[in-house]
Amino acid sequence: MREEDWGRLMLSNYIPLTIAGIGYAVPKTVIKNEDLTKLYDTSDEWIYTRTGIKERRVVSGNETAIDLAFEASKNAISKSGIDVNDIDCIISASSVPPQLYPTLACTMQSKLGITKTIPAFDMTAACSGLIYAMQVARGFIGTGIYKTILIIAADNNSRITNWEDRGTSILFGDGAGAMVVKASEDGVDDILSINISADGSIGQMIYTNMPAHNCPLVEPADEVGDGLIHMNGKEVYKFAVSTVPSYVVDCIEQSGMASDEIDYLIPHQANQRIIESIQNRLKYSDDKVISNIKYYGNTSAASIPIALVEGVEQGKIKLGSTAVLCGFGAGMTWGAAVVRLRKGIC
Repeated sequence: MREEDWGRLMLSNYIPLTIAGIGYAVPKTVIKNEDLTKLYDTSDEWIYTRTGIKERRVVSGNETAIDLAFEASKNAISKSGIDVNDIDCIISASSVPPQLYPTLACTMQSKLGITKTIPAFDMTAACSGLIYAMQVARGFIGTGIYKTILIIAADNNSRITNWEDRGTSILFGDGAGAMVVKASEDGVDDILSINISADGSIGQMIYTNMPAHNCPLVEPADEVGDGLIHMNGKEVYKFAVSTVPSYVVDCIEQSGMASDEIDYLIPHQANQRIIESIQNRLKYSDDKVISNIKYYGNTSAASIPIALVEGVEQGKIKLGSTAVLCGFGAGMTWGAAVVRLRKGIC
């Protein structure tokens, strides 16, 4: 079969997807900019003018991303109206889980009380993780492999942050988001367009090396990872403002819509100046752009669902609308999606 014929066959059998429910959870503990002055020479004004961040939430004591993921998942499942045993696949976009294995997704399968055996796995695309997971879920549902998928985005970045490094520790917070997607019952697809991409040649802009050591019977490694976040902030900023805005424009065009037909821009909450660069490229007014980085910092892949649901709760987002979601992160990875936001999903 020719490639073009195969493509037409796949499209003719494609099953559209519904975004059925979205939830989020954040820790109770708040670290304000003034608190960071106890750790190093900085100020609230210095941090805020460069990042747009006033405070962030972090896990405390024995609290982990597992606890946050559990609450976010319960909220998303409740909004979706499904039974937990309707879920036939779990995808966790987690870059900083409490454990490498069992994976966060497998742990959620148990904690949620899912009694049947289903596939559950983690994937690492850093702050682009939600968009990446949506693309994978779309493929699974669109080809009829699975009908109902729970997507989780949860990290406890504060546990791998160097709290002596002013350049990175001012940025990150902890949080979790979750999304239930399922085969559409009305034939309407809630993902109008979606694209993901990566460029590994610039991956060292943001990196975390795992702590490890060689077998004592062989030659030791020259360097042992410290398990902390390392970032070239200036290069990341230049990458984001040069890559993400045009990628978002292309994704909107692929959806068949014009930029001014999109109701909301819900970007990854990495830096307020980056958000504003995307906003300026799209010529969006402030009321169309959802930003809550001021109160949460960079919560990695969880930042989009946190901003989305909180935007609905605060009346900034009216459901029964369209939005463009976009993110970028370590890898370097990036992605964008134009989606329908149905009433009642959060």
